Amino acid sequence: MSGAPNVDSARPDRRRAGPPGPGRPEASKAGPSLGARIAAGAGGGVMRVFLVLVALFWLMPTVGLLLSSLRGPRDIAATGWWKVFTAPSELTFDNYQRLLDNSTITGSLGSTIMITVPSTLLVVVIGSLAGYAFAWMEFPGRDWWFLLVVGLLVVPVQVALIPVSELFGAVGIFETTLGVVLFHTAFGLPFAIFLLRNFFAEIPRELLEAARLDGAGEIRLFTRVVMPLGGPAIASLGIFQFLWVWNDMLVALIFADSDAPPITVALQQQVRQFGNNIDVLAPGAFVSMVIPLAVFFAFQRQFVSGVMAGAVK
Repeated sequence: MSGAPNVDSARPDRRRAGPPGPGRPEASKAGPSLGARIAAGAGGGVMRVFLVLVALFWLMPTVGLLLSSLRGPRDIAATGWWKVFTAPSELTFDNYQRLLDNSTITGSLGSTIMITVPSTLLVVVIGSLAGYAFAWMEFPGRDWWFLLVVGLLVVPVQVALIPVSELFGAVGIFETTLGVVLFHTAFGLPFAIFLLRNFFAEIPRELLEAARLDGAGEIRLFTRVVMPLGGPAIASLGIFQFLWVWNDMLVALIFADSDAPPITVALQQQVRQFGNNIDVLAPGAFVSMVIPLAVFFAFQRQFVSGVMAGAVK
C-alpha cells in the first residue's frame, strides 16, 4: 500500500529561497519612489500655497490701481499706494466724485456700451446661424466657403485699417459708432463661425433627425435644439467678443467719433491733455476694468463649460 503523499515535499522550501536578486522585487517594505513623493507633495498644500502666491502677485497691479483711485492727488504724488496700509485715513471717494463730474469720462462709458453690446450681439447671432449652416445644412461649396472663413482668421486687423477707412469714408460711416460696430463684427465673425461650427458638429445626428421626424423645420430645429445645446459655447464666444471690443483702443482710435470716444480713447486723451491728473485716470481705469470683470464672473460657469466642451466624452 502506497503511503500518504509527502506534504513537506509539496510545499515550497522557503529556506532554500535566497536573498532577492536583481530580477526580484523587494518585499512590501519598499516605499514610494522619489518622483511619486514629489508628485504627491505638489498636489498637496505646497502647490496650493504656490498658486495662492501667484494669484496674489497677478492681482497686485489691480489692487494698486484700486488703492490709488481711493487716494488724493497729493498723497499719490508723495508716496506709493502701499502707504494706505499704515495710513488708512488717506482713503477717500473724492476721486470718484470728480470722475462722475467729468462729462468726457461718463459720456465715454455710454459710447463704449453703445459699441460693445451691438458688436457682441451681432457676432453671436450671425456666428450661430452661420455655424449651424456649415455644420448641418447642405449647399454648394460649403467646404470651400468654410475654408475661406478659416483663412480669414489669420488676417491681422492692422492690414485692413487703411482700406476699410477709405471704404467707410466713401459710404459716409467713418468716425461713427456704426462704423466701429461693423468693423468689430466683421473681424469677430471668422472666429465665431469657426468655434460654433465645430461645436454644433458634435451634436448627435440622431437627435436632429428625431426632431425633423417630429415636424421641426430648420428655424425651429435651430432655436429649440441647437441653441440650448450650444449655450456654453455661445456664452464663451460672447465673453471673448465683449472683452475684446470693450478693451479695444486701436480700432476705436481710428474709426470712433472724436466727439463721443469710448472709454479707452477718452482715458488716452486725458493723459495727452493733462498728463498728471492721476486722480481722474486711476478711478476711470478701474471702472473700465471692473465692468468686463463683472461680465466674466457673471458668466464664469458657462465660460468654463464652453471651454471644456468636448474634453470629456
